[in-house]
Amino acid sequence: MRLRGRDPVSGRVLEVATDGPVIAHVRPVDGGADLPLLLPGLVDLQVNGYGGHDVNGPDVTPDHVVALVRALAATGTTTVVPTVITAAEADVVRSLRAVAEARARDEATRRAVPFVHVEGPHISAEDGPRGAHPAEHVRPPDTGEFDRWQRACDGLVGIVTISPHHPEAVAYTEHLTRAGTLVAIGHTHASADQVRAVADAGARLSTHLGNGAHAVLPRHPNHLWAQLADDRLTAGFIADGHHLPADTLTAMLRAKGVERSLLVSDSVALAGMPPGGYTSPIGGAVELSADGRLSVAGTPYLAGAARTLADGLAHAARATGIGLGDAVRLATSNPGRFAGGRGRLVPGAQADLLLADGDLRIQRVVAAGTEITG
Repeated sequence: MRLRGRDPVSGRVLEVATDGPVIAHVRPVDGGADLPLLLPGLVDLQVNGYGGHDVNGPDVTPDHVVALVRALAATGTTTVVPTVITAAEADVVRSLRAVAEARARDEATRRAVPFVHVEGPHISAEDGPRGAHPAEHVRPPDTGEFDRWQRACDGLVGIVTISPHHPEAVAYTEHLTRAGTLVAIGHTHASADQVRAVADAGARLSTHLGNGAHAVLPRHPNHLWAQLADDRLTAGFIADGHHLPADTLTAMLRAKGVERSLLVSDSVALAGMPPGGYTSPIGGAVELSADGRLSVAGTPYLAGAARTLADGLAHAARATGIGLGDAVRLATSNPGRFAGGRGRLVPGAQADLLLADGDLRIQRVVAAGTEITG
């Protein structure tokens, strides 16, 4: 397969040739100023669900995970990190096993899913920073529980989000870092000193920074400033136009710098569904609007994220004033650094390729050398 398109950074026309599931060569070619943009496949480090498929809950099966991966590939997300939220240990293990079994059964899922993100259960129990996570299952970090997770899924847990306020957080971060699992800070009411302590211990990510926090914080110091200021932490942002106002997203991107920023969808199962009213296991009666806002019915409160990473990429490019090439990095090579080097157009990389128009609307998707349709 050969694809030609314009590089969003340089504007040059590139030709990418594939050899089975990998990129064989990338080279500049002449002409084609009217060609679409040529991008790497999008890399999403935080996906709870999409299109009615959910990796959480008592009904999750390997088939649900396979269907989720296929549905997301059609939107341009070719690397998917299924995200399991706070729940009883048995429920977390059920979800982890479903992902592991899906990868074992289905080659496309194995290529698309590098690992699992466990968001919780070691987060803040306070209203606000806890978000929609069930309070009854919030608990302190436990290295023994982490080791049981890994045994249940053959070591597939690659990111764990914790709140640094727990007394066990530093030792837990050190344990996971030694095991090769990334620790992220999120859903927290931690102090600035506690944030720095887990960064000293090896934490390297901030989970959807600016969300999962109290509505009112001390002016300074607080955990947002501490994470924005710490160059060891790369921050994830939900750029769906609802979770962060444009000026907030712009200021946070400037503070972290493009190099230490990335986008996530944090999408839930209702993402990609028709607008209307639904009943959700989290939030109860919810309303999904045509612009992708998912709200608790009759209130202004968000009930989750319901737009794709491609939507977030396009919104970030429009709303923040960063260059097109920098915007693309936020959803490709930057998250790809934490997923084995995904999201790059280089020989030998997995052949995940997108063609998009000038507004970053996805026109064509190739995942591991196979064209995705439907």
